[in-house]
Amino acid sequence: MLRYIGRRLLIAIPTLFLVVTAAFFMMRAAPGSPFDMDRKLSPAIERNIRERYGMNKPLPEQYLDYVGGVLKGDLGPSLKYQDKTVLQILKENYPVSLKLGLSAIVIAALVGISLGVIAALRQNRAADHTVMTLAILGVCIPTFVTAPLLVLALASKLGWLPTAGWNNGALPNLVLPVTVLALPQIAIISRLTRAGMIEVLRSNYVRTARAKGLSEGRIVVRHALRAALLPLVSYLGPACAGLLTGSLVVERIFNLPGLGKFFVISALQRDYTVVMGMVILYAGLILTLNLAADLLYAVLDPRVRLG
Repeated sequence: MLRYIGRRLLIAIPTLFLVVTAAFFMMRAAPGSPFDMDRKLSPAIERNIRERYGMNKPLPEQYLDYVGGVLKGDLGPSLKYQDKTVLQILKENYPVSLKLGLSAIVIAALVGISLGVIAALRQNRAADHTVMTLAILGVCIPTFVTAPLLVLALASKLGWLPTAGWNNGALPNLVLPVTVLALPQIAIISRLTRAGMIEVLRSNYVRTARAKGLSEGRIVVRHALRAALLPLVSYLGPACAGLLTGSLVVERIFNLPGLGKFFVISALQRDYTVVMGMVILYAGLILTLNLAADLLYAVLDPRVRLG
């Protein structure tokens, strides 16, 4: 196990390096400059600003300076947010995306797995058709449609919940954005769980368990569910990374100070260092959560050996 983790970490280092390299040169190749404004700066002022941020150097030298800073844990200063470093911006705004994403993925996993199991146990019956219909709707209807509809129904019409705002993460302010984030994941997770459960329930060892007289509940919980969750584990790694790094649509609609909104604003403003910092964070989460998914896969399936 430890050898496997060490080998994966050794692979992750060059992978992260390639991601940083590609993102760095792609950002620099994009048209425009972080210093483009409605009122054009004088050549002398722009030259001084570029010199301050080291952007007057040749591109390869800028790249080496940036990578050297990253290796020291320094992601550089923001080019647009005055007197703020990228690390400060991430620390200030990441808790919002983290709280929303964790809440959404936990709710989605609990509800989605439960619905998937119910649908599989009642295959081709009313409960199965109902769950699958809801799942298809959840996948097909985008968040920029469900979010305004929920705001209109639950906030504007009924007044049960606030329409927008963070309010230090108060529960009423969390309900709508977390629900909007969780709904598509519930749909996907329920479909994956149903498919895995149906396949496992038809396997020989489940038939043997039934022949031994075990109750259906025990068969599902102790034998079938563990194997049925294997496809879901592979999906949850990237899905968690996506939710934990913020959602532009949800954060825009509900006016939340999360990373998703900052990422898009920074990209439009050509704030290279902030965009790079968020790319590094997302890539690191992807690599870490994929490793966690592989380890969990080995725990759920004894046939998998990590050497």
